Amino acid sequence: MAYAGLKEVFVVLVLIGVRSTVLALAASDLSELEASELMARNFLNELEDDILEINYNTTLQSWNYETNITDDTLDMRNDAVDDQGRFLKEVARELRLYDYNNFKDADLKRRIKKLTDLGYAALDETKFSELVDAISRMQENYATAKVCQYKNESNCNYGLEPELTETLAKSRDPEELKHYWVQWHEVSGKPVRKDFDEYVALNREAAQLNNFTSGAEYWLDAYEDDTFEAQVDAAIEQIRPLYEQIHAYVRYKLRKHYGNDIVSEKGPIPIHLLGNMWGQTWDNIADITTPFPNKKLLDVTEEMVRQGYTPLKMFQMGDEFFQSLNMTKLPSTFWEKSILEKPNDGRELVCHASAWDFYKKDDVRIKQCTRVNMEDFFTVHHELGHIQYYLQYQHLPSVYREGANPGFHEAVGDVLSLSVSTPKHLEKIGLLKDYVEDEESKLNQFYQAGLAKLVFLPFAYTLDKYRWEIFRGDVKPEHYNCKFWEMRTKYSGVEPPVERSESDFDAAAKYHVSADVEYLRYFVSYIVQFQFHRAACEKAGQYVKGDPEKTVNNCDIYQSAEAGNALKAMLAMGSSKPWPDAMEVLTGQRKMSADALIEYFQPLYDWLVKENKALGAHVGWEEKPKCKSA
Repeated sequence: MAYAGLKEVFVVLVLIGVRSTVLALAASDLSELEASELMARNFLNELEDDILEINYNTTLQSWNYETNITDDTLDMRNDAVDDQGRFLKEVARELRLYDYNNFKDADLKRRIKKLTDLGYAALDETKFSELVDAISRMQENYATAKVCQYKNESNCNYGLEPELTETLAKSRDPEELKHYWVQWHEVSGKPVRKDFDEYVALNREAAQLNNFTSGAEYWLDAYEDDTFEAQVDAAIEQIRPLYEQIHAYVRYKLRKHYGNDIVSEKGPIPIHLLGNMWGQTWDNIADITTPFPNKKLLDVTEEMVRQGYTPLKMFQMGDEFFQSLNMTKLPSTFWEKSILEKPNDGRELVCHASAWDFYKKDDVRIKQCTRVNMEDFFTVHHELGHIQYYLQYQHLPSVYREGANPGFHEAVGDVLSLSVSTPKHLEKIGLLKDYVEDEESKLNQFYQAGLAKLVFLPFAYTLDKYRWEIFRGDVKPEHYNCKFWEMRTKYSGVEPPVERSESDFDAAAKYHVSADVEYLRYFVSYIVQFQFHRAACEKAGQYVKGDPEKTVNNCDIYQSAEAGNALKAMLAMGSSKPWPDAMEVLTGQRKMSADALIEYFQPLYDWLVKENKALGAHVGWEEKPKCKSA
């Protein structure tokens, strides 16, 4: 706690130093407002290095905890978060004394607004600690949850990564899939219900202390647009016709594979059959649902293994991709300090792939339990997209070292993945051989992309729409679980494999709910990444509207400095300007729109409409959630 004490003394000393100029300013020709503005600017400039230092310490202790989960690292992480909260609260209190809304310097006003947004630190010290503890308990439960092996109760050390994730992806035994789905939700969701209740109450109180009616409004404020929730609602309706078509086709195929007793003709799809614990992406079941199964599915995993790929080589390939765009080479510290594969020393860690900015020059890292397969190859590029963003804006003041909005960070990595996942790119880097890309192969490719990208959108939409309703008090605790399944069924057309009740708490079986991570960023990223991709493709000369040879869905920006320079110009802005300004730099557009996404998937939509009609596949689903209220 001595660290925090020193910070508080430093703040007081800075304030004394700044205020000592008041008499001199008053005697000058500066107006009272101008003098106040100068004081505020000096205050921020004096504190910048200190803010970077405390952000570094908090990030470091969080890293130490997530890479080695122990009581000691948890205590140190929580102490660091407490220290940061107290320090930034003191800074914010002082800044709120300024009439900064009337300052002429727009950049200064923006910096102060960001620093006076205290988030959870607006709570008093006791409640702040209670909130941090509640989130930590939920996160730790998620990270350490284990289940018993199917038909082998003596082995109860199956974790989400890699055992459950791989089984859900590869097994086609519905009873085995049901077993792991039920067991995972039992151990990862149900135990944290009390902590979640405490978290919701304190989240609401913190939002109100920051002058928001609820945590929903607080999360949405990051998008700096009062109409943004309506834009999100409009986007989900815009993609719904396409989603309903792919849903109908997948349900038809699964029904053929598993039979009518397991998959109904018109009902929601049982979630455990979709190749993923949460049914958020369905690309793992492409092998049994693909339109043209006699055509080789695009999967370079075997070739990666044959060529001796390692996690290190996968990241080296990703680094080379960015360098080919005239972007920044990974610094040596990245290679020294990152964790690129799961340590075999027995420690518990959070395996969820993540990229980290430590607020020191070139100190950027990735923590990923990387496996040698195609999916992780794409994930590597995605995570390196975050790293590239950090490197491009590291020259900015600390408050601007973030994405233009929360969705931008996620979108940037995926823009690269859209190129990396094309057959032309995989062929260019020597991973794709003997792959004939005729019309049927192209349809398979679009279909696989749809299972990864398109079907994700209703899931991402639901996860935050659900929490917004809880934060606003529209959903009461006694309805938490059934409301969750009502929304999953309404928007995604999926259902649990067994009847659920209010004694369960299935939403928390997803990392982002247990770890208090806003999810709209992923929804936004999956929309705007296609806008970014189309613009970058145009810069690279790979896309011309109306040209069948240069389409948005057959573009690889690899080795295009023009595309890279355009991306860099947007990334270098960080959050120094509202996100429409940043988007306009790359795309010329100022609104989020699903038009580019729909253009990308147009060939798939056209084919699905005809095919579903020919098959007699029912489009849409009956909404009968399998959950009983208490």
